[in-house]
Amino acid sequence: MHRNQIIIRTSMIGIAANLLLVIFKSVVGILSHSIAVILDAVNNLSDAVSSVVTILGTKLAGKKPDKLHPHGHGRYEYLTAMAVSALVLYAGFAALTESVKKIISPEMPDYSAVSLVIIGSAVLVKFFLGRYVKRVGQKIHSGSLISSGADALFDAILSLSVFLTAMLYHFTGLCLEAWVGAVIAVFIIRSGIQMFRETLDDILGKRIDSETAQAVKQTICALPEVQGAYDLFIDNYGSDYQIGSVHIEVPDTMTADRIDKLTRQIGECVYKSHHIIMTGVSIYSVNTTDEGIAKMRSEITRLVMEGDKVLQMHGFFVEETEKIIRFDVVVDYSAEEGFLEELYQNVKNHYPDYQIIMTRDYDISD
Repeated sequence: MHRNQIIIRTSMIGIAANLLLVIFKSVVGILSHSIAVILDAVNNLSDAVSSVVTILGTKLAGKKPDKLHPHGHGRYEYLTAMAVSALVLYAGFAALTESVKKIISPEMPDYSAVSLVIIGSAVLVKFFLGRYVKRVGQKIHSGSLISSGADALFDAILSLSVFLTAMLYHFTGLCLEAWVGAVIAVFIIRSGIQMFRETLDDILGKRIDSETAQAVKQTICALPEVQGAYDLFIDNYGSDYQIGSVHIEVPDTMTADRIDKLTRQIGECVYKSHHIIMTGVSIYSVNTTDEGIAKMRSEITRLVMEGDKVLQMHGFFVEETEKIIRFDVVVDYSAEEGFLEELYQNVKNHYPDYQIIMTRDYDISD
């Protein structure tokens, strides 16, 4: 089954389960005058609405590329996720408002044995639903389903707290209804804020996770003529469509046809292993025929790496006839103004006869 079809089918199951929970909990909450149960039903309703929006986003994201959108429409997922976070926040603040009202003007609930059975059963339904959705999400690498599954498992814990509160009141007469409702509301708001922040990070463009960056670089460096992989950049146009670029170091003796063959190999290997489309592979040439230049590289590397804000140096090459030394330096974002000038001057002092071309690279991947 196509990935989008699996997401839609799983979301439909979640919608059906959540709507049933909404109906049963609403009836129980109204009949028993329980604000905690009613707010738990509202939480399930927001989950159902979220699943509807997820399906809409999946449908829109699945549209084929066109002239205006050559990379497809995958980023619709981020827009729908933003809408979901807004709905969750609205539900959370509405729930908090009602809970505060009940704390100020409490109303005693009236649970029946049937009500307790329904509330307890709802905990189990939410638990197994969460496990199922999360497992499917991990299988097809769907961040939205994984998040939905994790959220459902957390909701099961909240529903369990409602059940325990009802049991406590039923057997002891101690009423914590409104307070539990307020706690649920706070967690709903927290969930909405977290969803909003994560989606905003996706829209703005966030740093590649270290594990992915290292895995891609290892794949590239496994090819025999690659002496290093740097400046890896990966951008995404939806959860299953990623494009990237990278700089590689190769011997200065390589011919254009060998470089062409190598860059094509890199594209094939990275896509096969990581499902990332490499749209660009740039070349750093490495001096291989002059031992004096090799010693110069070691000395300049030592000088540069003495800087406490320097993370890496690469792309080193010397044009001996023109007396030019060029290299790239990756500097931490916290480096103060003037740091690069001091670094440059330090190298220049040791090699006054050379033109130093030092380029700053940003720390975009580990």
